[in-house]
Amino acid sequence: MKDYLKEIELAEGTSFPSKSYTNLVLEPAYDEAKKNFIDYMMQINIAHLVMLEEQQLVTPDEVKKIGYAVSTIDQNIYREKLYSGQFEDLFFEIENELIEVAGDIAGNLHIARSRNDMGIAIYRMTLRKKILHLMKAMVKVQNTLHVFAEAHVDTIMIGYTHTQQAQPTTLAHYLKAMIDKMHRDFTRLQATYETVNKSSMGAAALTTSGFPISREHMKELLGFDSIIENSWDAVAGADYLLETASTVNIAALNFGRSIQDFLLWATQEFDAFRLSNPYVQVSSIMPQKRNPVSLEHTRALLSSVVGDANTVMTMIHNTPYGDIVDTEDDLQPYLWRAIDKLGSIYGLFNSVLVTMNVNKEKLEKRAKDSFANVTELADMLVREEKISFRQAHHIVSNVVQEVIADGFEKLIDLSYSRLLKAGEKVLGRPLTISESTFRQSLDPKNFVVIRSLLGGPSPQTILESLQVSQHKLEIEEQWIQNKELKLSEVEQNLENTKTLWSEVDA
Repeated sequence: MKDYLKEIELAEGTSFPSKSYTNLVLEPAYDEAKKNFIDYMMQINIAHLVMLEEQQLVTPDEVKKIGYAVSTIDQNIYREKLYSGQFEDLFFEIENELIEVAGDIAGNLHIARSRNDMGIAIYRMTLRKKILHLMKAMVKVQNTLHVFAEAHVDTIMIGYTHTQQAQPTTLAHYLKAMIDKMHRDFTRLQATYETVNKSSMGAAALTTSGFPISREHMKELLGFDSIIENSWDAVAGADYLLETASTVNIAALNFGRSIQDFLLWATQEFDAFRLSNPYVQVSSIMPQKRNPVSLEHTRALLSSVVGDANTVMTMIHNTPYGDIVDTEDDLQPYLWRAIDKLGSIYGLFNSVLVTMNVNKEKLEKRAKDSFANVTELADMLVREEKISFRQAHHIVSNVVQEVIADGFEKLIDLSYSRLLKAGEKVLGRPLTISESTFRQSLDPKNFVVIRSLLGGPSPQTILESLQVSQHKLEIEEQWIQNKELKLSEVEQNLENTKTLWSEVDA
């Protein structure tokens, strides 16, 4: 046992941190921090020093020295640094540099704060930017879907229920449904942003501080919309991560369902559209192949977004309600990866959509040949013959089954004479409808046009719906711009303060 212990000590060392802990935890955390946190860490340092001065917790002379030290930190150098193990993490490394420049007085920058409230604030500042970036990508896809839908309000196609041919509709009708569910995804992200963009600063380790700091001013200086009031909740409440993961998860699942449809419609059997050459891959052995790999990878990557989002939830599952590492450095990259990947997926699909060609003729012919039109035939019988819908349904069902039983597969084989016979058999009297009325009821264009109720596929209805939706998009874009402008102004103000400090003779 002693020999084994010596072997472990030789390999791992005898003081913190051990080699395996460094490799598994500290070094990866340092690498993520230098890429994602350095700017926000410095912004918090600037804001906290400004607040401490205004609350008269540090003297003007101390601010001069500490502020100058803060201004000397070169964030770009830290972005390129490798983890040395000399300091546990980036926070302590930067704090050490500040003390080297300003002396021990730089330690006062940590008055009334902890790595706990500071770390949570950094996570939230990182996350809010990523959420806004995702929202911009989402709006861009919605705008493209709008343009595409407007071009296809009269592109007749079959709609499916239970994966079976159901009724004629239009491609625009389907695309507008995609837009609507993405509006809901956007609304969920708006709510998530409001949850995320709350300040933890001033909570300190757990119980706030005996120093009379201003949590309200820290909120304003850092661009947060509100404060997490309860200090325990501020450092323990990881539901902002759960909400973000859940919202991203839903958005990926929503989008994935449509991608599966597009993949099906890209098959040669459906031939609904043809992807542009940059988004298909040829086979190494089959010369005729045009593999829609862009959509395949989109589907696979959306699944990985769901996986990363679920990992976040699983890592928080059954953890104690307090400050814990489970919600920190190990977890955060999974959430960032899910957000960033979903945004990139939106970007790829946007390009695929803009460049693909829709086979309008094939889609319309399939609709004309399909028995999917016969719902309107039943509706017409109700209107013209003044019979119940159940009677009309029975008549049409009988005649369709008869046509199929006779070996016919197209709607044209459902003749006027067959309908008359089926009608008389069910009603015990002749039908009075004309053959022209019968023919019109089987026209998929007529089917679509007369379905002009709110939410229906009628071209005019869709165009009006798209106008309303376009207004929603403009509001969404303005919302994003307002949030970005606020953060940009906050960051510029902090940078200006840092510049002033750099010009002071410390």
